[in-house]
Amino acid sequence: MRQIDVGVIGTGWCGGIRAVTAANSPLVRNLSIAETNADRLAEVTALTNPLVATSDFEEILTDPDIEAVMISATPETTHHPMTKAALEAGKHVLLEKPMALTLEEADELIEIAAQKGLKFTIGYSQRFNSKQALVKRSLRDGTLGEPVSVLISRHITRNLGDKISGRIKLSPAAMEATHDIDFALWALEPRKPIRVYAQAAEIVQKPKYGVADCMSIVITMDDGVVVTIGAGWILPPGYPNFSSTWMEFIGSEGALLMDDSHKDIVMNTMSDGVVFPLSTMPGEPVDHVYAGPMERETTHFIEAVALDRPVMVTPVQARSAMEVYMAADLSAERNQVVDLPLVGAEAEQALAASVRM
Repeated sequence: MRQIDVGVIGTGWCGGIRAVTAANSPLVRNLSIAETNADRLAEVTALTNPLVATSDFEEILTDPDIEAVMISATPETTHHPMTKAALEAGKHVLLEKPMALTLEEADELIEIAAQKGLKFTIGYSQRFNSKQALVKRSLRDGTLGEPVSVLISRHITRNLGDKISGRIKLSPAAMEATHDIDFALWALEPRKPIRVYAQAAEIVQKPKYGVADCMSIVITMDDGVVVTIGAGWILPPGYPNFSSTWMEFIGSEGALLMDDSHKDIVMNTMSDGVVFPLSTMPGEPVDHVYAGPMERETTHFIEAVALDRPVMVTPVQARSAMEVYMAADLSAERNQVVDLPLVGAEAEQALAASVRM
């Protein structure tokens, strides 16, 4: 069995999950981690026993033994320069979304990875949820017939919304709806998005952070399938990072309705009242098992490198999701339909709208 050396850059919430997963993988020979927060670095070091624990991410990139790097750093402005440096150093990369802030940056990363023959994937962990996998299979095997419409509603609590909005001015389309945009486009392949219309609500977060509370997005595919996605981050505080989702996939021969609102597990205690455990998007460990998709996504990337398998989320697919959410931000700002693809000045205007929303 071939083992590989792996590096994790940024060991916060998601990066910590990925570091622990890598440390527990039989395919990983040595783990190295980089984290600028000294307390968090010490915490994850105790959990993973890495070969190297450093505050300088460049130590990861200059180590010739490290083949694969997972980049979970914040703020999101670091994603493009860190990933570019990693790819140029010859590392396979798993990068948290967003893959970049501009389409030009995304194209540059895609080109470098292709030229060097490197595996490059983006952290769209919802593809690794069993419910989303069921949708993909039901469309592929014809159970639902021809797709007609898609409806997805995702909302998270404002404590996580505050955390995201407090570090960067990216919209709920870019930071939340992006998961469902990617999922819907993946499920509906080979169809392509051709038109986007969106509206944003700006009541709670706008005064504090200058971003929208939630966004409703309508995406028209090239064969007429209509995708409606609503996403926001102002639910009242609940179980840490609670996420509630409802999904409907309607086809000519059937319908698939899925409740992912996490009401199936209710814990009621004298100290905390009612909470809904295991309701975060990435998931969390429960003793000997892991509830949620991020552990499996991380293992998938490690297997792709060690066993030379293709990655599930290609960078070209991630760029498509990126283009759609940028078009949604531009549509909401203009109050107009936006056609795809985004080209020239319109792409620049979409970037400006994404940062302002």
